[in-house]
Amino acid sequence: MIRFLEPWWLLAVLPVLAVAGAYVWRQWHRKSYAMRFTNVELLRVLAPRGIGPRRHLAAGALLACMLVMVAGLARPSVDTKEPLERATVMLAIDVSLSMEATDVTPSRIQAAKQAAAEFVRGLPASFNVGLVAFAKSANVVVSPTKERAAIQQGLDALQLAQSTATGEAVFSCLDALRSVPADGANGLPPARIVLLSDGYRTFGRSVEEAAAAADAANVPVSTIAFGTDTGMIEIDGQAQRVPVDRPSLQKLAQSTKGHFYEAASAAELKKVYQDMGSSIGYRTKPREVTQWYVGIALLFALAAAGLSLLWTSRLP
Repeated sequence: MIRFLEPWWLLAVLPVLAVAGAYVWRQWHRKSYAMRFTNVELLRVLAPRGIGPRRHLAAGALLACMLVMVAGLARPSVDTKEPLERATVMLAIDVSLSMEATDVTPSRIQAAKQAAAEFVRGLPASFNVGLVAFAKSANVVVSPTKERAAIQQGLDALQLAQSTATGEAVFSCLDALRSVPADGANGLPPARIVLLSDGYRTFGRSVEEAAAAADAANVPVSTIAFGTDTGMIEIDGQAQRVPVDRPSLQKLAQSTKGHFYEAASAAELKKVYQDMGSSIGYRTKPREVTQWYVGIALLFALAAAGLSLLWTSRLP
């Protein structure tokens, strides 16, 4: 079905209709004037038989050309269905103060950012990627998108804060997955959560609750642990140990059928998504067909010019 992207341009039909009305009025006026000439025999001598009603064809073609051009100005389009991959990977990055520890070079948070960026670069371009940051709360920094630059900008903008709400991070990722458009497909998209942290939840819902919710949604959570047992940070001038809670991260991964990593290579991280599957939806997009209208208008213009030259030896 044809629809117009800028329908207000259709108002340009008004002057075209005015021209058409003027033409009809002029032809009627000529007819009335001709009827006043009563000596018909003399009229035949002075004005031999002309082209008759055919003279209106060139004018009609010209008016049709103008009408089609008006429709072209309104940007006619047809709706097309574009296949859209719905598979989504959510990155959840711990931005608690403990991630400032430098027992991992150059620091836990910088190592996590680098690992996340490398992981995203290795993902198929058709996948959606979202980003969640969590400390005392979890926030969706970038909703699922195919724009990799947006993810990198989100990673660069991460700021550290107090507390660690690991469970809330998983729940926020699940909420973001529900926001992925269905586009005609059923249910949640095929999805994975990759959580990068040094462990030890200190706030929000428990890791066990989060694992149960992810398992119920059939969304595996893979975890990557950053740091060592000797990690230290300074809080209010006091040195404080921040060891890594490997058991809780490992349990979260295992209970959701995900993978647990400590020093994962890019090749190993492919396990996260290699069996994720696919879900194709369809997005309706308008495709402009203005060129069709321009072509039709050109044909009418050529017809008007050709008929006028054929019968009157001049252009309309």
